[in-house]
Amino acid sequence: MIKQTLILLPLSIVFAGCASAPSGIQPVQNFEINRYLGTWYEIARLDHSFERGLTNVSATYSLRKDGGIDVLNKGFDERSGKWKQIKGRAYFVKQNNVASLKVTFFWPFYGGYNVIALDNENYSYALVCGPGRSYLWILAREKTISPDITAKLVKIAETLNFKVDNLIFVKHNM
Repeated sequence: MIKQTLILLPLSIVFAGCASAPSGIQPVQNFEINRYLGTWYEIARLDHSFERGLTNVSATYSLRKDGGIDVLNKGFDERSGKWKQIKGRAYFVKQNNVASLKVTFFWPFYGGYNVIALDNENYSYALVCGPGRSYLWILAREKTISPDITAKLVKIAETLNFKVDNLIFVKHNM
């Protein structure tokens, strides 16, 4: 047990640093988690191994009794013809009115989840990044959003030095 703890402790310290926003990026202030809860559809993302090849991707957020947030990510793998899903949990990094959270799908390893642009009026779309500029998502409450809103979010991401030419636009046909 002590040996396992000694191995996990350095890894936990390394990965704890992965729970913040990338340098120069500020998460949304005056964030209201109760308005953010519910289902969001992935409109676009930068490619990464854990969602590669998935379509019809959504994320559903709900409050936990301990003050955290349950996360259910779901997507359809067209190659296998099967739905894939994973459950995780998230917690605010500092204040609960700043959209900077740490999320885990494999405890004790956490990664950053930072809402960096948001429809403050209706909470109908969001731009989210991870701990580095290789993770980026455009999310919406509906399976599609207007081209104008998409262009606006892509422009924000480009200004923040994300590789927007590599965005994958997610198919929603189910």
